[in-house]
Amino acid sequence: MRAYALIPARSGSKGLPDKNILSVDGHPLLAYSIAFARRISVERILLSTDADAYGEIGRAYGA
Repeated sequence: MRAYALIPARSGSKGLPDKNILSVDGHPLLAYSIAFARRISVERILLSTDADAYGEIGRAYGA
């Protein structure tokens, strides 16, 4: 059986713009979701986003 982790990260937050890439304890918020996915047994970590910058960050952290 294959299992994938899908992490949705859109850039259009109205309350806190770009909250998914804001730094929390030295890493973008998005990195914590990716780190969790790396700890569980999944074949691939997929990041769904509408922003190139989010995609670059996701790739840098292993999504």
